[in-house]
Amino acid sequence: MSSKPLIYLASPYSHPDPSVRQERYEAACKAAASLMRQGHHIYSPIAATHPLAAAHDLPGDWQYWQCFDCNMINRCDEIFVLMLDGWQDSVGVQAEIQYATTCGKPVEYIPPHPDQDKVQLYKWEGSTNE
Repeated sequence: MSSKPLIYLASPYSHPDPSVRQERYEAACKAAASLMRQGHHIYSPIAATHPLAAAHDLPGDWQYWQCFDCNMINRCDEIFVLMLDGWQDSVGVQAEIQYATTCGKPVEYIPPHPDQDKVQLYKWEGSTNE
């Protein structure tokens, strides 16, 4: 059994345009795979649930997924935030950050670099309400 921390990968998803949701899904998968190659144990709710939502017409909004996502954050040791376009305006991402912070979980941030194989983490010093 591994003692590595389990990391929740938060990223924006909801958008009225299905092609934007697909792009966000693909970016989350790419980031999760890169982090896994680096040895992290990653849980990405977007990578795990987008195929279900798309194939079975499940809602894509925070209100629907809130209980599920908070339950998963409880099981994780920390969260990484993938800073895709829209992350600061995402109701879900901001709620995930707030919930994780309230639970005392560390939060780290990942700038998006879609062609970069090695994901770099850093501490975000800005306000999440900008």
